[in-house]
Amino acid sequence: MEEKEKKSFIEKVFLKVNSIDKVLESRVDTILLRVINMLKYIFIVIMITYLAVCLLSLGYKLISFTIEQGALDFASIKTILTDGLFTLIVIAIVKTLFIKSGFDYSLTFLEIAFVVIIRKLILLDTIPSETSLLIALGITSSIFFILIIYIHNLKRKWQKELN
Repeated sequence: MEEKEKKSFIEKVFLKVNSIDKVLESRVDTILLRVINMLKYIFIVIMITYLAVCLLSLGYKLISFTIEQGALDFASIKTILTDGLFTLIVIAIVKTLFIKSGFDYSLTFLEIAFVVIIRKLILLDTIPSETSLLIALGITSSIFFILIIYIHNLKRKWQKELN
């Protein structure tokens, strides 16, 4: 009989410890989730500020090169194109910070990767030793483009089926 009382006492202690653990775990999870959300919003504000700086820099370069040169030379156009494509990438990254759907999030990163590859293709100097790299980047960007179009068509088809 004493064993049953001991077991029940031990079981009661374990049940109380378990219930305290569950309460603490849920509170800690809530607190950590709030901290992560706060850090996410701080990061979003920093990225929006960075995006504004990128846009101001691009605008300043475009205006200053045009005033300085009139008709822009190739080097200036390449600099503006580089900054413009980089700004486009930053815009896409900031856009992803507001996406809630995992599917749309993945699709947006696929689009960002496509822009990054195209940027690399545009800015890469065409010398014979890098022909294989150019071909690989071209094939990769083509595959990404086809995937993006295919996924957009699938998404449109799914939305029609739901309606």
